[in-house]
Amino acid sequence: MNKLLMEENDRLQKQVSQLVYENGYFRKQTQTTKLASKDTSCESVVTSGQHHLTPQHPPRDASPAGLLSIAEETLTEFLSKATGTAVEWVQMPGMKPGPDSIGIIAISHGCTGMAARACGLVGLDPTRVAEILKDRPSWYRDCRAVEVLNMLPTANGGTIELLYMQLYAPTTLAPPRDFWLLRYTTVTDDGSFVVCERSLGNTLNGPSMPQVQNFVRAEMLPSGYLIRPCEGGGSIVHIVDHMNLEAWSVPEVLRPLYESSAVLAQKTTMAALRQLRQLTLEVSQPNVTNWGRRPAALRALSKRLNRGFNEALNGFSSEGWSMLDNDGMDDVTILVNSSPDKLMGLNLSFSDGFTSLSNAILCAKASMLLQSVTPAILLRFLREHRSEWVDNNIDAYSAAAVKVGPCSLPGVRVSNFGGQVILPLAHTVEHEELLEVIKLEGVCHSPEDVIMPRDMFLLQLCSGMDENAVGTCAELIFAPIDASFADDAPLLPSGFRIIPLDSAKEASSPNRTLDLTSALETGPVGSKVANDLKSTGGTSKSIMTIAFQFAFESHMQENVASMARKYVRSFISSVQRVALALSPSNFGSVGGLRLPLGTPEAHTLARWICQSYRRFLGVELPKLSSEGSESILDSLWHHSDAIICCSAKVCFL
Repeated sequence: MNKLLMEENDRLQKQVSQLVYENGYFRKQTQTTKLASKDTSCESVVTSGQHHLTPQHPPRDASPAGLLSIAEETLTEFLSKATGTAVEWVQMPGMKPGPDSIGIIAISHGCTGMAARACGLVGLDPTRVAEILKDRPSWYRDCRAVEVLNMLPTANGGTIELLYMQLYAPTTLAPPRDFWLLRYTTVTDDGSFVVCERSLGNTLNGPSMPQVQNFVRAEMLPSGYLIRPCEGGGSIVHIVDHMNLEAWSVPEVLRPLYESSAVLAQKTTMAALRQLRQLTLEVSQPNVTNWGRRPAALRALSKRLNRGFNEALNGFSSEGWSMLDNDGMDDVTILVNSSPDKLMGLNLSFSDGFTSLSNAILCAKASMLLQSVTPAILLRFLREHRSEWVDNNIDAYSAAAVKVGPCSLPGVRVSNFGGQVILPLAHTVEHEELLEVIKLEGVCHSPEDVIMPRDMFLLQLCSGMDENAVGTCAELIFAPIDASFADDAPLLPSGFRIIPLDSAKEASSPNRTLDLTSALETGPVGSKVANDLKSTGGTSKSIMTIAFQFAFESHMQENVASMARKYVRSFISSVQRVALALSPSNFGSVGGLRLPLGTPEAHTLARWICQSYRRFLGVELPKLSSEGSESILDSLWHHSDAIICCSAKVCFL
């Protein structure tokens, strides 16, 4: 019976997709008329690829009575999106309702800007849910700050707040965003809590927020949270996010990130639901929570890692960052920070005898375009094979020249190490984020350490390893820590972020839902489409952003800057090599990593494997070992048994 119901559900989903597509076609016929008659009372009308157009309506009154009028209007528009048909919603690609689902996720189709909607059941009281969701920096990793500049009570017991919010830029190729918002909190007649927001722009007789340097003022259309209490406890939460992030201000290659509703759903809407589910689990099952016995402390460490990486990546002058002149090549940007607040806590003595005397921090950052590689696959490989992107020569040079302790190293700057051990520390309820400790064994910081190599520890945050999640990015952020691992340990995060571009573009396409539906059809053609989607991971182009931080003594600034540039360029070269090997064209029918069969390197590797097998076991590996090298390679590749190749590096004095 369950199988029959699932088949019926799939059939109805396909019918819904077809009806949505037909409905969109008819709506386009009257789109011009609707846009002309639509109320644009917020800031302005925005079209793709253009700046704000001059509003045609008079400025809104920002007096208390005027703000209440705007708040009530925001409430009406938000509720029509959360529970009505003000926006045409389609199912989020890759998301299916079910007992293990995070909730019902939908994205917009054919509306201004990008919008996402979610509905889920959480085991928390409505007032607690509202409190969590209003604290956006605690769960929205892209949110740098939210400042309440004014607060007004209303006659119905509600509250109107004027907010200024800043968002980090996800890459070095785009400026950060900020918002000037009105937030209205109230209780409806049926006892539901409502928190709704919208941008404020063309107003008179009230406070305003002038443009902030280096930020692009974005627009939030009526959005918010509808929280309905459930009998017996818990809440049903409706979330709507509707934004216009001014895609005209970023390079064309990045515009899908600022126009895709699927990206907004992953980064914002679903992040809110995941935070609620995580806190619900900790309250209901404190002994089996995935964050251990100290969930608040571990979440704080995770947040510190992410925030420190974003701060370094954005390099705000208000935080003390200043840019150094480049060396004639614009691929790597160097920033320096000597702010006492930034350095506080880094000058610590370590239990292994090292002492950090650094009085400045240097950040080397860059972005690169990757082709034909899935971010999740690339991230998993780089996480598990750190030796593939560590440049030993540069590390040995830096350790000898700079003479700094392990706290100053960015986590990857280790000269030689025997291997890494991944120690799981915590993970979120859906495993979309992992917090772990990395133990690097036998680290040589300098030539003197070869006799008695030490172990080095990194605190590492890893996310985005799900290949099937549309619109999500992959991140690996790490920071050296002392072996004692105190909660207030100094952290100097470094790492990289891989953002898919093509999947964001496809997910925002009106035909994306129909494409996924056709991929589910049975038969030769449908199976081929499904296999193609699986093999490519839904993307062939992504942007990788790198930021490494180095603590150093100020008189060594030029040497450290030179070393940092070399290190980042070496890292980029290593990633390009790995990405090429991981591209779909270099995968066999079983998905195993291999070299192209026609290259000399592949023939040489096959010959070495056969010779080593013969030397150590006294038997031939391939059945046709007397044939030419091409036959040896072909026989080895199609061998019925699995073959493991191992190599070891030995350090001699």
